[in-house]
Amino acid sequence: MSTEARPRAGVSAEQAINQAAERYRNWGRWGEDDVLGTLNFITEDKRVQAASLVRSGITFSLSQPFSSEGPQKGWRRRTNPVHTMTDTGVEAEHNMQGFPHGFGGADDVISMPLQCSTQWDGLGHIFDRGKAWNGRRAGSVVTSEGDQVTGIETAASHILSRGVLLDVGRACGVDGELPDGFAITEEHLEQTIAVQGPNSQVGRGDIVIIRTGQYTRAKRLGWQDYAGGSAPGLSFGTAGWLHRSEIAAIATDTWGFEVRPNEFDGAFQPLHQVAIPNIGLFLGEMWDPDGLALHCAEDGIYEFMLSAAPLHIVGAVGSPVNPLAIK
Repeated sequence: MSTEARPRAGVSAEQAINQAAERYRNWGRWGEDDVLGTLNFITEDKRVQAASLVRSGITFSLSQPFSSEGPQKGWRRRTNPVHTMTDTGVEAEHNMQGFPHGFGGADDVISMPLQCSTQWDGLGHIFDRGKAWNGRRAGSVVTSEGDQVTGIETAASHILSRGVLLDVGRACGVDGELPDGFAITEEHLEQTIAVQGPNSQVGRGDIVIIRTGQYTRAKRLGWQDYAGGSAPGLSFGTAGWLHRSEIAAIATDTWGFEVRPNEFDGAFQPLHQVAIPNIGLFLGEMWDPDGLALHCAEDGIYEFMLSAAPLHIVGAVGSPVNPLAIK
């Protein structure tokens, strides 16, 4: 395991986080006005490469349900969606809608946190010691009016690239699943790539999807503590891999992307603290790669075109998404 996974003797968790943040910081890499972070790695040529991977046209939605049934439990006011019908077929049948000639219709409203199910963390979502992405003051970026600089709308036309599935659950787990609390190290990632073969090599501009198998378990056993509880996930020691690989974004099938409980006593989501405001990396959480993973295991192809645009919500620090993997 990387020496960054836990504090070395005489080095506090705070020192380890600060050292990793400074070592892997991309501030200024794309100019002082940059709002895209690692999405800058997705070039026009990269999108052409992604399109060339489409051979059969088979498409997989990587979204979990947006349902009132779960998985949120109210942490930091995150609730499950509330779906309300404002017009239904009942009113239409009884001619109660006021339309002429028998015309009828249905309408509905949904109220939900933007991060209650499958979603992107935007660059304004996490701060490091009062600083947002690219070294800006957190308070000058995100105010009560929303993210004034790196709102999720800035990414709306950018997130289409080569996707790569790393099915760590199958490569390193038991029966295709990693246990809760399993810290995925750089070695586990490289082991997975070796097991899957050369087409799962990861490079600049790729969007990596990590399957741990926790969501598979949640579908079988129920939500339980899926939202916020113990989970397999990326080790803090993968920060160097995330930076060095020059990926555009990474997503997992878990609530929090990184291993929980976190590896440092008294820390909260330390890999987020390095990845988002310092590396400028987009993080996806609560994705569903299961159907895609089965197909990849059958045909041995772990690369595909991935389209995962956030909703064009001005000033938001995250967004629901229905990612599409096209093979």
